Amino acid sequence: MEHYYAVIMAGGGGTRLWPLSRQDRPKQLLKLLGERTLFQIAVDRLAPLFPPENILVVTSAAYASAMRQQRPALPEDNFVVEPAPRGTAPAIGLAALQVRRRDPSGIMACLTADHFIRDEARFRDLLAAAAQTAQQDYLVTLGIAPTFPATGFGYVQRGDALGTFSVFEVFRAQRFKEKPALPEAEAMLADGAHAWNSGMFVWRVERILAEFARQMPDLHQQLTAIEADWASLAEVWQGVPTTTIDYGIMEGAENVAVIPAKDLGWSDVGSWESLLEVLAPDEAGNVVIGGKHLAVATTGALIHAARQGPRRLVATIGVSDLVIVDTEDVLLVCPRERAQEVRALVEQLKQRPDGEQYL
Repeated sequence: MEHYYAVIMAGGGGTRLWPLSRQDRPKQLLKLLGERTLFQIAVDRLAPLFPPENILVVTSAAYASAMRQQRPALPEDNFVVEPAPRGTAPAIGLAALQVRRRDPSGIMACLTADHFIRDEARFRDLLAAAAQTAQQDYLVTLGIAPTFPATGFGYVQRGDALGTFSVFEVFRAQRFKEKPALPEAEAMLADGAHAWNSGMFVWRVERILAEFARQMPDLHQQLTAIEADWASLAEVWQGVPTTTIDYGIMEGAENVAVIPAKDLGWSDVGSWESLLEVLAPDEAGNVVIGGKHLAVATTGALIHAARQGPRRLVATIGVSDLVIVDTEDVLLVCPRERAQEVRALVEQLKQRPDGEQYL
């Protein structure tokens, strides 16, 4: 595994976790699952498979300093700073250049900074198997067994079996589908041949750069210019298109494999409701994070008392299945099943004259 590198994508803002997550305080820098931030957890679970020098982080200039402070064992040069957000395709292309710069024979695992994975040992075993598969010239994606017909996730359809690597079955990826409408999501859940696209990929660096050259030649030309002169990064980046790796590469990629990532205990921690799925509730089914909570006949609620103080108390009576987030300047209250609509509130704030102070 000496040629194996982990690349943690850590530039997103996480607007669905507003009002706790803000422009200057994205969700990967928050302590949502305990005493460590999501970013710290993402780094820590990679040991011992990846030494610190083989862990790269792609992020923005606004977050890089805080991330370096949170995990100072990572070499400073391992933080790949984007001049501006352009989506996962350009970010992964930029990281691929950095891996090739270090090791032309490198294999890179593209991971995220904001996922929850309960079985971390199994996750590392899965990444080891994915590296073995990638050595056979496959682009490898990790597929999560769907538990409901999600319309906000991408899907990957399994094709023929390719064999077993370690103890993991590997299949040819037959089709990618991004964010389907509900009827199609229900059909894919029912057929048993589809998995959620986790957004985690493993491939040889030369192999993914070849796909950029084939499918996104303009972006590949821009990456080549950056590689030839890193001082040109800021100037070249202004013309880089904004797109995801799923749309830009994976939907049209050749020789793609999928490994079903079963029994990981995975969640994308993409909304307030998702925390209710991964954190242990009390006897009434409530999850309380920080602060003080006093309840009468309250069930199935998430209470995040971010506005803490010796006299601050959140009290609830006769409510169920609510999300309550109490911060210094915003109080959010919504039903659990509508927690995904927080993003719509953020969009409204962007249109208000006073909205910037709350973003």
